[in-house]
Parts: sequence; C-alpha cells; structure tokens
Amino acid sequence: MACSVLLVDDDESIRTSVGMYLADKEFEVHTAADVTEGLQMLDRFLPDVLLVDLQMPERDGFEMIREARRRNGATAIIVISGTGDIQKAVQAIRLGALRFLEKPFSLRELDEAVRQSVEGHALRPRLEEGGLRLEGDGWVMVGASDAIRDIYRKVQMVSRSTQSTVLIQGESGTGKELVARAIFECSERDRNGKFIDVNCAALSETLLEAELFGHEKGAFTGAIESRKGLFGAAHGGAIFLDEIGEMPLKLQAKLLRVLEERSYKRVGGIENLTVDCRVIASTNRDLWQTVEKGEFRRDLFYRLDVFTIWIPPLRERPQDIPALAALFLKQLARSCNKHCIGFSPAAEERLMDYAWPGNVRELRNVVERAVILGSGDIIEEQDLIIASTPGRHEPPAEVAPRMESIESMEKRLIRKVLNESGWQKARSAEILGINRTTLWQKIKRYGLQEPQ
Repeated sequence: MACSVLLVDDDESIRTSVGMYLADKEFEVHTAADVTEGLQMLDRFLPDVLLVDLQMPERDGFEMIREARRRNGATAIIVISGTGDIQKAVQAIRLGALRFLEKPFSLRELDEAVRQSVEGHALRPRLEEGGLRLEGDGWVMVGASDAIRDIYRKVQMVSRSTQSTVLIQGESGTGKELVARAIFECSERDRNGKFIDVNCAALSETLLEAELFGHEKGAFTGAIESRKGLFGAAHGGAIFLDEIGEMPLKLQAKLLRVLEERSYKRVGGIENLTVDCRVIASTNRDLWQTVEKGEFRRDLFYRLDVFTIWIPPLRERPQDIPALAALFLKQLARSCNKHCIGFSPAAEERLMDYAWPGNVRELRNVVERAVILGSGDIIEEQDLIIASTPGRHEPPAEVAPRMESIESMEKRLIRKVLNESGWQKARSAEILGINRTTLWQKIKRYGLQEPQ
C-alpha cells in the first residue's frame, strides 16, 4: 500500500496541483480545505505525512499541528506557508513539524521533503494490535477519548518508577497486554531485561507453580533437570501475570511473598532466591468481588492495587472507533496486499452503532474480514460481517434473526476466506476466528469445494 499524505490548505489551486503531482508519484493523497475537515480525515485515514498551511481562516495551521500530534504522533508533519516568517517556522518546529516549505516551492522540493520525512522519521511507529504503537522511547495511544489520554498519562507516570506493581483491569479484548508492554518499553530500567508473560488461567495449579517459580531436579515426576522458572527469567525486567484473578489460592500466598520480600523458593527447593523485576498483573474480573467471595487473598489484592489502570470497553469510548478501524485497515490492507483506503459512510455508521462486546480484538477481526471480502478501495457496509447482537442504541430483539440470511452470509464469507488463502485451512480458521474442526464441519455443511 502506498505512503499516504494528507494536504490541508484553503487554496484550491494548491490542493489540486500538489494533490495531482503526489498522486502521479504513487502517493495516496487526501486533501482538506480547512482544519475541521483536516482533523476528520486525519482520524479516518491516519496519514503517514501531513502537509499543512499555516495561514487559514477561522482555525490556523498551528491548531492542526497541535491536534495532529495529540491524536496521532506517528504522522510526520511538513508545514507550507506563503510567508517566510522565521518565528512562525520555529514555532511550528517546536510544535512537532519536521520541515518548513515556503511558497512558492518547486514540486521536486516537495517530493524530496515528503520522501525524506517518511524515510527519516525518527519516530516511525511499529503498529500493534489493540491500538497502541511503539514510537522510539514511548507509546502513542490511538484514539481521541479522554480515557486513552488518561491511560497514556498513567503509563508514562508508572514507567518512571523502578519497581511499582501495576494492576490493569478491563474486559477481554481491550488491550491489557499491550498496556503492560507499553509500561515495559517506556521504562528505562525494565526494558534492559525481558518481558515475560504468563496466562494464569491456562495452566493447572501444579504446572503454573513450576512455570512461575521453577523447580529442582527430581521435584516431581518428569523433572529431569532444574529450571529457574519465569520469575527467574524476568529478573531485571518485568513479568506480566495475565488473568491474575484465576490464580489458585496456594500460589497467591507464594506470589505475595515475592511482592513483599522479593524472594521465592523453587518447587522442591530449600534455597531462597531473590528476584528484581516489575510485576504487572491483569484481570477481566472485578477483583474486589473475588476477595469478598473468598476466592482471592485480601492482602494480595492490596499489594497488587498499588497503581491501577482501568481500560474502558470500546462501547464506552465510541469516539476511538474510527481511528482504531483506520489503523487496522491500513495495517491489514498491507498484509493482505490490497489497496483499501477507507470506509464508506454507511460502513462507518455500522461500526459506530455496534456495541463491540469483544472490544478492540473483535473490531480488528471484523476489519480483517472486510479487507478480505472487499473488492474496491472503500470498505462497504456489506463487507462488514458483524454478529447479530444489539447495537449501542438498540434494545434486545424479541424476534430471532432470520437464520437463512445469516447462513448465506457465513457461507459467502467462508468461501471468500478459503479462496483468498489458497484453501489453507489453518490460516482461514485463524482469520474467521474459529478452530479448524469447526471450519471443516462448516465446509461439509455448506458443500464447499476447493476450485480445481
């Protein structure tokens, strides 16, 4: 997919000439006549480069620069202006612009500036699932909601501490692990070590204890050699305990000792081992309710609840949906080798109206299916395969949905995904969000056959 450029200028002749020139140079170009329209397109297309005029009526280019940096710090900014005012140029650079071009400029000069800004942008992001992006020595949260800005602020604050324990709470699919990784990457101390993650709900009590704390040779059947465990591997870095609310009570006591004394014993061991790492825990449950039910230790809760970050569900921050959808579209179009540049108004409305019970993870899956199904540059509403659950503003339906139409849509989607993947069933099942056994059953049910 081509590098994208957003040009914001109230001069129609500039928009036309510059837009046509950059399009001929195989850039993906979007134009806006004022700051209000420019900000809408910034959220919608997440451009790689922003070209912005300083002199515009009502809202000037400085406001555009400030908002662009706040909303999407990954965009490289080039200022164009009809006045060679050095003070304005310096102010624009301080706000985050990389280059300043004075009108009239040559198109060759513009082309060079755009390409250098893309290739040499020191803060070029690595896109991450969930709407977080690593930018050099910090993280940029994609979204315009107050919640995202608050999370970003808290990540920056806690990363400056040396060992503070962090508890991340939020529903499944909101991006808890990404926030944990953001804390790790932002911390100069932590990132010199390793980021170790473990799902506390995925292992039995015995296996989880051995994984976390290690074991001595002969500690149990099959322990043919000693292992230092995940806490040992995380020494000098950070350990992420996902779904901490599912940890058995016996292990909770051992974890409490680690947090209080920074020491532990391996399974079958007698020696106290010291550990120096940050502990980051997450849960999709109300941890205090588990305490009141006797399922979680009260003293451990207080030790974990030193610094808490709450990630609201996507339905409570719908203003973040357009930017997240645009980010995923850009990322997935590249990986699928397709030229998708945006969503139709009807598709955007459908995305905004849905409640997203699966949160950001579900949004990404829907966009990925839409990229595979879509046949044009714009994702249409019919390309969005979304579960038939009530929307944000809709009451639960009294009448069951028409199963014929749902089955027809599912059959079309499965056939499309299989054909796009060359009938690689493992990859198709992953894209569809189902296991291979279920996919095979649906292939048989719908009588689908691989093209000869």
